[in-house]
Amino acid sequence: MNDKTLISIKWIFEIVLIIMLSFMYYLNKPIKSPQVIYIPTGSINKIITHLNDKNFNVGKLDSLILRVIGSPQSGWINVGATLSTRGDFLYKLTTAKAALQNVTLIPGETTYIFLDQLSEELNLQRDILQKEYELQTKHIEGAFVPNTYSLPMGITEKMAIKILLNESLSQMKSLSMKIFGTYNEKKWFHFVTIASIIQKESANIKEMPLVSSVIYNRLKKGMKLQMDGTLNYGQYSHVRVTPKMIKEDRSMYNTYLHNGIPAAPVCNVSFDAIKAAIFPAQSDFLYFMKSKSGEHTFSRNYSTHLTNIKRATK
Repeated sequence: MNDKTLISIKWIFEIVLIIMLSFMYYLNKPIKSPQVIYIPTGSINKIITHLNDKNFNVGKLDSLILRVIGSPQSGWINVGATLSTRGDFLYKLTTAKAALQNVTLIPGETTYIFLDQLSEELNLQRDILQKEYELQTKHIEGAFVPNTYSLPMGITEKMAIKILLNESLSQMKSLSMKIFGTYNEKKWFHFVTIASIIQKESANIKEMPLVSSVIYNRLKKGMKLQMDGTLNYGQYSHVRVTPKMIKEDRSMYNTYLHNGIPAAPVCNVSFDAIKAAIFPAQSDFLYFMKSKSGEHTFSRNYSTHLTNIKRATK
């Protein structure tokens, strides 16, 4: 082997060594990220573009590395640390999956109580949840759709509210499109407000259209709704409504004090309640009273209503 060949081999070896060292240096560079991140479904290039848009400082070389390592997971993943080497971060994109925790919002629950629930079950700060809710939606109540949601453990307050609001809005728009063929936010939340009263007052789904008819009949006659359920707003969601509360509560929710429906929903509502608000039963009922069976007895006139009260309170 002549000197020229040895020099060429040495030159190639040094170049390969430099490339390898540079590559190792690149893979060991630190990269910051939230503990839980979202990976969209799609090509590696789409994922890299998404991560770059979210300020993860990744590029074409990372795309090439991922093609060697394997396809990234999609959805919410838990990378386990907020500071990793680039190599470890890229590897976790292909292997890590977030541990999901189910959170259930029951129909008729208020946002105040639901945020308490999120704080406790997901170990999130209650005050930040409230702040994020107020920043992300203009609706003080009724913006969530009761359902069971799977949220990643370790998620931030901001992302938890964002996911819940986005998924809820998507469900609302879908139902609105089926019923009206369009989505008009003002019109929709008018029905959500009526539905929230129905939700609080009804004993079951079957009687929701009848409760709805009472609301519309009383409004048509210019009567105050005078419904206890509207006072189960916010932090008072599970508080027993008393004559003292009815007399002293000065909020917009007191339908004994104010005419019409409240300016905002009382609670988060089911689609059954919304359908009842949009399609009330045809009736002449103006009153209803909970019987000993737990369901309501409906009546057209006040004298019959008083008789029903006597029967229920004996």
